[in-house]
Amino acid sequence: MDKSFLKSSSIVAVMTFLSRILGLVRDYFIARYFGVNGLTDAFLVAFKIPNFLRRLFGEGAFSQAFVPILANAKTKQNEVEVQNIINHIGTKLLIVLIIITTVVMIIAPAIIFIFAWGFYFDEDLTKFNLASDMLRITFPYLLLISLTAFAGSILNTYNKFAVPAFTPVLLNISMILSAVYLSEHLETPIMALAWGVLIGGILQLIFQIPFLLKIKKMPQLARGKHKATKILKKRLLPALFGVSISQINLLVDTMVATLLVSGSVSWLYYSNRLLELPLALIGIALATVALAKLSEHFANKDQHRFIHAINYALKIALIFGVPACMGLVLLAQPLIITLFQYGEFNAFSAHQSALSLMAYGTGLVAFIMVKVLASVFLSRGDTKTPVKVGAIVMIINIFLNFIFAYYYAHIGLALATSLSAFINAYLLYYHLKQRNIFTFSQDFLQMFFKILLATIIMGVFILNFNQDIEYYLNANAWHRGLAITGIISTSIIIYFVSLRFLGIRAKHL
Repeated sequence: MDKSFLKSSSIVAVMTFLSRILGLVRDYFIARYFGVNGLTDAFLVAFKIPNFLRRLFGEGAFSQAFVPILANAKTKQNEVEVQNIINHIGTKLLIVLIIITTVVMIIAPAIIFIFAWGFYFDEDLTKFNLASDMLRITFPYLLLISLTAFAGSILNTYNKFAVPAFTPVLLNISMILSAVYLSEHLETPIMALAWGVLIGGILQLIFQIPFLLKIKKMPQLARGKHKATKILKKRLLPALFGVSISQINLLVDTMVATLLVSGSVSWLYYSNRLLELPLALIGIALATVALAKLSEHFANKDQHRFIHAINYALKIALIFGVPACMGLVLLAQPLIITLFQYGEFNAFSAHQSALSLMAYGTGLVAFIMVKVLASVFLSRGDTKTPVKVGAIVMIINIFLNFIFAYYYAHIGLALATSLSAFINAYLLYYHLKQRNIFTFSQDFLQMFFKILLATIIMGVFILNFNQDIEYYLNANAWHRGLAITGIISTSIIIYFVSLRFLGIRAKHL
């Protein structure tokens, strides 16, 4: 068992868990104070646009193109050259972000029209105008969080995983405090959420600085050109599309959802937020560590450890991803009711959110696999393959979106995204196998079927022993929490006991 990999992944997972739990607390306050309506739809669109681009310029494509370059320099170059690379790439990133942020703030209504055209064609332009105003406040978050992610990539390369993983906590705290206190002093209360995003971005960036100074890798402005920036550009453009295909698909969901009934954007948002909890704990944690470790092994030409790291990451993904998938599907409505159905968030909204959560939940394993498999290509400096796969999946997803949305509304959008993720994962694996980079071993497949059997046993328990929906609807927050915690805790125990009886031990990893 790779103790270094497990330790690093565990650190990221723990910090990410703290962040995601606070994220759910944040969403609880948003649901309680603002409910599900056109105003929340407007905020979520204004927040999702910079948040989506963050996945590209921040911890998504940029980081995954940048980390292998930095890891290679760290392995083969002296510290002066490493700092030089950080300075030049950081300067170029800052310039690009300032230009993009300035342009978007000027043409905010046009951006809202592109990403949420349904708002513009609505008889009442309140949502459109509000979303445009809030985008001017939220969009600078892109600049702040991208620089934060740049700093986090440097820290990850130096095996400082805890700080970048903890940083999102500050955004959640900022938005919670803004929703509770700042909203009382604004003419349009929901604008407080937009200001909370901006303040959170500032706090996240400032938080990273002491840790960069500690490892003596604080970025500085640099003039002129550097060969590393050329390599980054070559890898970044396809990576912008290829690595973040799942995020692009989710954004397409939002675009189409603005054409549906009011509340559709919010229903998808709340269900996606619950999807992101296990996705972050498993997929993002594994992918973050895998990229750094794989890049290091590839730079050292250590093929054995390279293959071992892939195999290990995928096994961990299955052990935790498959039962999480089952749990999301079977416990969708109790989870939504327990977490969000208070105040302005009613039972109808809980039911609609739960339906899309079930659809998203079916694709959880695929979402996780995509993140891990994409890291394999990126660690080798190959960004072309993910973009080719991404182009195919993008077309398929858009096609499925319009078909499924026509018949199943917002649920169809979530289902199309999950189906596209399975296609994405399969195509990435197909290319790895064709190039003799990685193939599932017989041992891996045997483990998968044992995991599947243990998950089925857990699912049977949930179906037979969970409280019915009426109980959750009528119970108070305390009893809801006890019920859902009890069923989840017992299910976890049953799952891991089943794994042990089926012969899966930690040493088998």
